[in-house]
Amino acid sequence: MNRYSRILGTGSYLPEKVLTNRELEDLVDTSDQWIRERTGIRERHLVSEGETCSGLAEAAARRALAAAELEPDQIDLLIVATTTPDQVFPSTACLLQHRLGIGGFAAFDIQAVCTGFVYALSVADKFIRSGTHRCALVVGSETMSRIVNWQDRATCVLFGDGAGAVVLGAAEEPGILSTHLSADGAYKDLLQVPSGVGMGRCEDPYIEMRGNEVFRMAVTTLGRIVDETLAANRLSKSDIDWLVPHQANIRIIRATAKKLNLPMERVVVTVGEHGNTSSASIPLALDTAVRDGRIQRGETLIMEAFGGGFTWGSVLVRY
Repeated sequence: MNRYSRILGTGSYLPEKVLTNRELEDLVDTSDQWIRERTGIRERHLVSEGETCSGLAEAAARRALAAAELEPDQIDLLIVATTTPDQVFPSTACLLQHRLGIGGFAAFDIQAVCTGFVYALSVADKFIRSGTHRCALVVGSETMSRIVNWQDRATCVLFGDGAGAVVLGAAEEPGILSTHLSADGAYKDLLQVPSGVGMGRCEDPYIEMRGNEVFRMAVTTLGRIVDETLAANRLSKSDIDWLVPHQANIRIIRATAKKLNLPMERVVVTVGEHGNTSSASIPLALDTAVRDGRIQRGETLIMEAFGGGFTWGSVLVRY
């Protein structure tokens, strides 16, 4: 008998503190109109002092477990995608495992920046398909505000904090239909944090981005991976019910929707409410659309993302 994985429940969490575009006008030379027109972002949520990546992850994870009607001790694999871990080590996954009161099974982090959740979901799917695990908790959690230079108007308007999670369980019929992962480190200088303990440099650990070049690469690459995903599954564009994209920029999202011939009514867009939350953005968007009833069981979704590295990837799902 073939073994597959399917999504059993979703959850998400945003910190209470909100920073609006109007408030950003007091910090840097920008405007609400400029930010909305170029990014689609209206506001972003920021962690307060004492809030952590693992704490956001816990809140999202518990909501996903509740949606799946499972208890934490029924999980046998835990993967956290994050660029902003609480500590160098232990991993955020280990910290989350302890917060949930469970242990004794594999827990680890994945770092692929904005594509992190797609990478993590793909890895969890492979574990379950192999037969070694039955129920995985996959979380994307970020405190991006802590690596943002709030004097750099090119980047500080873009990023926010949050977490999203899914519970992935073994199934007799496919839920995750296929995953597609890629990376190319040749473009590392276009989007990076040029600091780290391994380099002996921990000062000014801030995001640097060459926005126009990143935009062009993202649009081209995401269009290509959409074609790859459809071809691998012998599907046409009309077979796709929903696009659940990484929430980085409304113009990139619209370009990908156009590639799929999907009207924007069939695209889950949450970037306006939380900005770019890196690895958390796809599970945040997915949970929003599941909970408000837009995404229904049996529908086919493409999740896709592009991030620093560069990394990119997609997951085709029958929800």
